[in-house]
Amino acid sequence: MILMCMGFGVQTGPVLISSGDLIADRRYQWALDYLARGDRAGAAELLEQALEVAPAFASAWFALGGIREAQGDRERAIAAFEAAGKADPQDYHGARLRLARLGLGAATPAMMQRHVRRLFDEHAPRFDRSLLHQLGYRGPQLLLNAVTAVARPAGGRVRFAAMLDLGCGTGLAGAAFRPAVDRLTGIDLSAAMIDEARRKALYDRLETGELLEFLDAEAAAAARYDLVVAADVLVYVQDLAAVAVAVRRVLAAGGLFGFTVETHAGDGVLLRESLRYAHGAAYVRAAMAGAGLALARLADVATRTERGEPVAGLLGIATAC
Repeated sequence: MILMCMGFGVQTGPVLISSGDLIADRRYQWALDYLARGDRAGAAELLEQALEVAPAFASAWFALGGIREAQGDRERAIAAFEAAGKADPQDYHGARLRLARLGLGAATPAMMQRHVRRLFDEHAPRFDRSLLHQLGYRGPQLLLNAVTAVARPAGGRVRFAAMLDLGCGTGLAGAAFRPAVDRLTGIDLSAAMIDEARRKALYDRLETGELLEFLDAEAAAAARYDLVVAADVLVYVQDLAAVAVAVRRVLAAGGLFGFTVETHAGDGVLLRESLRYAHGAAYVRAAMAGAGLALARLADVATRTERGEPVAGLLGIATAC
C-alpha cells in the first residue's frame, strides 16, 4: 500500500511499530514488499497471518485497513482501523482520521499530537524539497507580501522587533521574514523539523512543543510579539478559534497575525481527503472576531498545488481590536 502523506503530497509507506513478535514483524515487512509490487491481495493475506500471531499489532491493522479501503471494502476497512485505534490509543498512525473520512465518529476529530509529530519527524530531511519542488509551495512569500502591504500600505521599509513563527518547520517562513525581523522565535511539534531549522541559523530561539501550550506559557511570561505568523500550520488544527484567542494574548499593541488556511465553499471545518482541515471563510471571520482580532485582509490564495491542481486557501492578516 502507498499512502498519501498528510500535508506533503508525497508518497510514503506505512510505518512499523514492532508487534514484539519477530514472526509477525517479518510478515508485515513481506506484506509491504507485496504492496510495492501492486499485489494487494497477497499483502492482505500476509497481514492477516501477522495478526493471527499478534492480534494487537497496530501497524498491521492500519495497513490492512488501507488495503481494504483501496479495494472498496468499507465495512472491513472500518473494522481494521477500529482495531488499529484500540491497539494504539495514542493514535500514532492516524486511525481516527481515516475513520472520520469513512463516516464514523466525529466528522472533524482533533488530530493526535503523536500522529502529527511522527509525520513531520519522518519527512523532515526531505521536507523542503517536497514542498518547494513537488508542490510549488509559496505560502511564506505570499504572507510576507501581504504583511508588508498591511504594515506599510504606502511602501517603504517594514521592520518588526519580535516575530513568532508558529509551526516553523524547517524555517521556510523564517527565511522569508528574517530580513525584516530583529528577533525571530520558532515553535514546532516536531523535534526533527526543529533540528533542520536550527541548521539554517535563522532563528534567535527555537522551541519544540505543542502550539497552544507554548502560546499559553508565553502569555503567562508576558511575552509580546509584533508579528505572529502561521504559514500552512493551521491546516492541522481543527479549532482555529482557540488558536486565535491564544495568539491575541501574545500580540503587542498594533501587532499583526498573518496566517494561511485551506478552505472550502461551505461553512465550518471540513476534513479533506488529504487528512488536512479546510476552514470556511465565515468560520475564519468568526474565529478572529471572537478572539478580538480585526481582519485587515482575507484573500483567496493557493499556497501549493497537488496532483497538478491549486489547493484552495485563504490568507488572513489580523490585528488586535
